Amino acid sequence: MATIILKTLINAPIENCFDLARSIDLHLQSMKASGEKAIAGKKSGLINLHESVTWRAKHFGIPFEMTNKISTMEYPIRFVDEMVKGPFKKLHHQHHFKIIDSQTEMTDVFEFEAPFGLLGRLVEKIFLTNYMSKLIEKRNKAIKFQAEW
Repeated sequence: MATIILKTLINAPIENCFDLARSIDLHLQSMKASGEKAIAGKKSGLINLHESVTWRAKHFGIPFEMTNKISTMEYPIRFVDEMVKGPFKKLHHQHHFKIIDSQTEMTDVFEFEAPFGLLGRLVEKIFLTNYMSKLIEKRNKAIKFQAEW
């Protein structure tokens, strides 16, 4: 299983950052390059505890669908989304928020496991971890831009 930890400092109140991180609309805007769409469940607005969203996107030229559910939420310091159906063997994404001086530190702890055993682990190491890191960084830049605007 691979783990990605990313920290982003944002010059905005913690509540704004928390809400932007769970905004379906901002997520869609930040993932336009992969043609991502929300096709079922919560399709716009702010996703809340026990709600789910099904995404459809194209990565590596292959169409994927994935359903994620918010399994934990402690406003405005933490929420967790987990894949309940999709291309990974496991996907668990923790979003943590804390105030540092006058900024909000947003920390992503993104754990995932590719299917297909040894081959999947090899794919994780060779390129999937880097690819997923870049997607999360792109999303975080959109959150930061919107929060600081």
